[in-house]
Amino acid sequence: MEQVRSLAGEVEAAVRAAMAEVLPPEFASEDPLVRRSDRADYQANAALSLAKRVGTNPRELAGRLRDLVAGADALASVEVSGPGFLNITLADAALLDRLAARAAAPGLGVPRSQAAQTAVIDYSGPNVAKEMHVGHLRSTLIGDALARVLGFLGARVVRQNHVGDWGTQFGMLIQYLFEHPDAAWRDKEIGADGTGGAVSALDALYRTARQEFDRDAEFKQRAQRRVVALQSGDEETVAAWREIVGESEAAFQQIYERLGVLLTRDDVLGESFYNPWLQGVVDELRDKGLLEDSEGAKVVFLDDQPVPMLVQKSDGGFGYAATDLATIRHSIRELGGNRLIYVVDARQAQHFAMIFETARRAGWLTEGIEAVHAANGTINGPDGRPFKTRSGGTVRLADLLDDALRRAREVVAEKDPALSPDELDEIARVASIGAVKYAELSTSRAKDYSFDVDRMVSFNGQTGVYLQYTHTRIASILRKAAEQGAGEGAFDPAVALEPAEHALALELDEFGAALEGVAATLEPHQLAAYLYGLAKAFTAFYESCPVLREDVPAEVRANRLALCALTRATLAQGLLLLGIEAPQRM
Repeated sequence: MEQVRSLAGEVEAAVRAAMAEVLPPEFASEDPLVRRSDRADYQANAALSLAKRVGTNPRELAGRLRDLVAGADALASVEVSGPGFLNITLADAALLDRLAARAAAPGLGVPRSQAAQTAVIDYSGPNVAKEMHVGHLRSTLIGDALARVLGFLGARVVRQNHVGDWGTQFGMLIQYLFEHPDAAWRDKEIGADGTGGAVSALDALYRTARQEFDRDAEFKQRAQRRVVALQSGDEETVAAWREIVGESEAAFQQIYERLGVLLTRDDVLGESFYNPWLQGVVDELRDKGLLEDSEGAKVVFLDDQPVPMLVQKSDGGFGYAATDLATIRHSIRELGGNRLIYVVDARQAQHFAMIFETARRAGWLTEGIEAVHAANGTINGPDGRPFKTRSGGTVRLADLLDDALRRAREVVAEKDPALSPDELDEIARVASIGAVKYAELSTSRAKDYSFDVDRMVSFNGQTGVYLQYTHTRIASILRKAAEQGAGEGAFDPAVALEPAEHALALELDEFGAALEGVAATLEPHQLAAYLYGLAKAFTAFYESCPVLREDVPAEVRANRLALCALTRATLAQGLLLLGIEAPQRM
């Protein structure tokens, strides 16, 4: 694949080369601190940062750097500013040459920087026999975006949906179902929105079974015996368990398809998958001297942790740690993972810190393998408080999506009353899912955020709908150009750019850098922010630079159409990497 280096990267390389010439060797590899600037295209702050340590005047050092950097072909000017900044402006011709290369290259010329990586991404993780709720949204969408971006950058991505499908709760539920054969749940249909159906009934039956388990000691004993039967492979028990798992996976898949995420049934590796290897994990940790006895249980003591990590219970059962350790070992040995990413609630931070440290001590996590807890915060209601139903219960994910769809339909109908019912339904669907996803992915994953449907579906401001609308606006311009016979446009380096054109060109050249930021930090909000900045730059361009007006010279029109086409392609690709549809009409 043809790869196109960004001009920002070339500016940084030029400053680095100049630093290597004028600075002592021990300072030559310091960060040149090249950043976007309001006073020029870029500002390099290395001279101001390093002058005191080098023992020189910052403006003098900046002047020496300027004399070397100014010779770069892509630059229009390099000036010393203030106490020692370098203000750097790119040449229009260099920008247009680079955009032409991007427009012609597959994948917009973005380098496949992650090609040596096998990323195993663990995300979503709902529980069998329970409906997906609002708490599953963040992990599902963040994990999906990371899988898309890392894959686009060349990584081999292994998606893992670690569903909860094993343990005491299933013995309890199965025993209850056997004792209440009249409890109807199999024949209930799943709605088009993923609600209702067998899993909804199972969810309610589970709560009933839990109450009986807590108040009836004899039922508790029978349920515990059923757990043993499940774990030992009793045919009748396993058959019931498989039926429950199958119904749950079907319900999960309907939600995933509604959200438009990549997860399929093939990506499911539930807790039950690792059950045969749990004893092997315990044995390996014991043989390596990592396990200690604690009141009959097998635990790992870690110096920086206040409590030991439970691996095997005193009754021989296994803790969650055993399953997660088996997962790490499998991801490395069987899947070849060299970057393990767990998109899980931030409240699990201590658990994963202990898991990773134990895996390092066991020799599974070596220097060339990275394990990361990509922690995510929680979703609050519009009032900033924990998102709950009016009765204080957990909000079903399908209900949340329904609310977004209803509000999007109202907003779209108000904006264009002439739409047919089918058109309205489709646009509302695309807009509502895009709104939910962008609201999630435009926030740093580590922070909490408020789910405010009215704000999400707005056509203005930093919303998914605004980005989708910008895309359709550009698509409309390009259609009109084709109808008028104006052609597709082409970049001409000889054409001088207006300030708004230059600003838009700068944004277009930084698409790859935004993706690299996501790959490095596992923060999809960096891509979301980039796309919003690109959409704003296009709006400013379109308001000040006519494209199809008759008095626009042909070569300028061609250049502006090329800018429109590349902006549309970049928006579409960026939205796709966030899992958001880029509609042609809206």
